[in-house]
Amino acid sequence: MSSPAIRFVGATVLAALAAAAAPHAQQPAGTPSSTTPQPLPAPAAGVEYPKIPLTAGRSTILTTEFDITRVAITNPAIADAVVVQPREILIDGKAPGTVSLIIWGAGTRIQYDVVVDAGVLGLEQQLKTLFPGEDIRVIVNEEALILSGSVSSNAIMLKAAEIATLSSAKYKVINLLQLPGGTESQQVMLQVRFAEVNRQAVQELGASYSVNRTDWAGRASTGQFSPQVVDGGATTFSDLLNLFFFWKSEGIGVVIKALQQKGLFQSLAEPNLIAYNGQEASFLAGGEFPVPFVSGSAGTVSVVFKEFGIRLNFRPTIAGDVIRLKVRPEVSTLDFNNGVTISGFRIPALTTRRAETEVELRDGQSFAIAGLLDNVSQTDSSSIPLLSAIPIIGNLFKSKAERATRTELMVLITPRLVRALDPDEVPPLPTQPREFLPAPEREEKDKPADAPQAPPQP
Repeated sequence: MSSPAIRFVGATVLAALAAAAAPHAQQPAGTPSSTTPQPLPAPAAGVEYPKIPLTAGRSTILTTEFDITRVAITNPAIADAVVVQPREILIDGKAPGTVSLIIWGAGTRIQYDVVVDAGVLGLEQQLKTLFPGEDIRVIVNEEALILSGSVSSNAIMLKAAEIATLSSAKYKVINLLQLPGGTESQQVMLQVRFAEVNRQAVQELGASYSVNRTDWAGRASTGQFSPQVVDGGATTFSDLLNLFFFWKSEGIGVVIKALQQKGLFQSLAEPNLIAYNGQEASFLAGGEFPVPFVSGSAGTVSVVFKEFGIRLNFRPTIAGDVIRLKVRPEVSTLDFNNGVTISGFRIPALTTRRAETEVELRDGQSFAIAGLLDNVSQTDSSSIPLLSAIPIIGNLFKSKAERATRTELMVLITPRLVRALDPDEVPPLPTQPREFLPAPEREEKDKPADAPQAPPQP
């Protein structure tokens, strides 16, 4: 698509071109021809060249008053120029920026500044169509897309930023839209509370029997618990924390294991983070564990450290008195039961609980992320064949172990708008009501009158 030809034929411009070409109109023999391109002199301070406005992705035609012999452009990645007729140049805009275009003719040179915009005027028009009556302006540079102006509500401010982000994915969107009576704070402090409760319960019940006679011995056990050991006429109890009975004259022993355990673990972390509007902040309370990696044909071993613990990432977006938060809390612990062994080293696995959400709150409001439950139950049972099938007394030849673990995690988050304190708002620092050590002159003053005086120094 091409626009109408651009002509710079003003009397002032033509006079300047004629004056520039006059020294080369007549040249003595042996000098270069007037059609040979000559180096363009450096512009004087304050001199501006004519500008050719262009939009990225579009083209225009520049018409000259002389036949063109050569053209040059400083950066073809921003704009390109092609001679299509002796007196016409096709200029294509490719990327935002400003480049110089130099044209040579028969004894004539001229230079232009080609200014290429990013071509987002369509976005500004689209925003005005979607939000009529709102003052939304779009400015684009090489790296960012800037929204400026004023809107009437938080919803319009956030929606306009979302549309700009999706329309120009390669640009970073900076939202400078203002609300009537909006706050000037551009920083958010996030008060976070992590609460974790871990409950454990264990129940075990089982029995084992042994007979130790003069000429024979025997033992019955499910093998789930450690029984007594019969060795050479002597009986050894390997677990004395259980109930046991031994009929010494008859050589009969019984061990009953009945165990009940309960445990409760609580963990609490209260990090406070401050982040600038639109910037991400993170927090980690935990540690790192090493993980070895073998690489290359020589088997070079390198160590990479993996993080674990309580982590929080959040990104605030301020829209007037509303704060939009994108939060990602995470709690991870080491799990040696599911780890792997490499070259004799035990590498633990990670048990991770994570949530990611986006909410809108006003200053001082709170929201909670709960329901992150982890329930684990395990039941192990063993029995002696045949004997365990006998009615009533068969239960004496069975053993059972039950384990249950329940972990619950809750995250409570409160965002607050913060600002710097004025000098008269700074609270006083804590001070001690009396001197920490008495001054030397006070020590001399507090001495009794009859105290011996130190001899004078020579």
